[in-house]
Amino acid sequence: MDQNLSAAPIAIDTMGGDLGPAEMIEGVALAIHKLQPDVRFLLFGDEPTLEPLLTKAKLANNARLSIQHTTQVIGMDEKPIESIKRKRDSSMVRAIESVNEKRAKAVLSCGNTGSLMACSTLKLRPLEGLERPSIATIIPTPEQHFVLLDAGANPEFSPINFVHNAILGTYYAKVVLNIEKPQVGLLSIGTEEGKGTELIHRAHEMLKKIDDLIDYNGLIEGFQVFTNHVDVILCDGFVGNIVLKVSESIAIRLKEYIKEEIVKTPLRKVGAFLSRGAFKSIKNRLNPDCYGGAPLLGLAGNVMKAHGSSSRNAIMHAIRITLKIADQNYDAKMIQLIKEANLRIN
Repeated sequence: MDQNLSAAPIAIDTMGGDLGPAEMIEGVALAIHKLQPDVRFLLFGDEPTLEPLLTKAKLANNARLSIQHTTQVIGMDEKPIESIKRKRDSSMVRAIESVNEKRAKAVLSCGNTGSLMACSTLKLRPLEGLERPSIATIIPTPEQHFVLLDAGANPEFSPINFVHNAILGTYYAKVVLNIEKPQVGLLSIGTEEGKGTELIHRAHEMLKKIDDLIDYNGLIEGFQVFTNHVDVILCDGFVGNIVLKVSESIAIRLKEYIKEEIVKTPLRKVGAFLSRGAFKSIKNRLNPDCYGGAPLLGLAGNVMKAHGSSSRNAIMHAIRITLKIADQNYDAKMIQLIKEANLRIN
């Protein structure tokens, strides 16, 4: 990364998200107190709204913060292209532009995913040789977390998108999960050759051609998603978003079921009390807040998407991941790998 850019701040879209700017400011406050001592922030949003929130968070006149006043907000239910055309002075658009103008080294937003995807692609552009960026998310498991992509950016895929995502996902697993040689799997309805749709067949054959560029482990099925069979799972955005939301739903419901069952009898209550340390340990190991952001990989600029309902703790961890990615100079290497992959499969 350029030396001047490495010292640049993180741009924060403070107005996007379900919980409003107050939770975002509290997340920034946690990051300032717990993360890199020299990290700085550009806060994009309505200045009269942000100033009292900064005062409440004891960040007023903090030298590591500056406000970039904006007059518009993109709502969660707005159409992507229309929203970025009509609301050019929105906190999201201006924050992304700051990355394009090299005034910030990355942007974090909890806002409208479609608008963030569209604006980031238009303003920053995909890396050379790459068709489109993808959303990568980390799924926690008790043993080893894994990367899932695409998690919702592109519902419709071509075979080459899987190839590009294999390269991007491998990079992300190395940087964030510290896995030296991530194993990559393609999600299908079975592991036997010939299983799945024509799209999966073609992608599988292409991925085998770049096995020395990545560690391709072949087809995997639903039973293997949470067994640490691979470190990077490839799927199109339609399937990936369903996998992600179903997983989150199951986790929430299981938590509710356990709470209901352990209080039904006095003996169970005693057992729950004695097991509280184990429950706390499981909660910590599977806490999704620890990876509170999902990057748009494959852009000529760093963009991080956090969940719309992210808590301040999740926002702090999203900032941590954003910093980790932003400090890596990976563009040149990714472009070279994508170029090599394109030559082999075309």
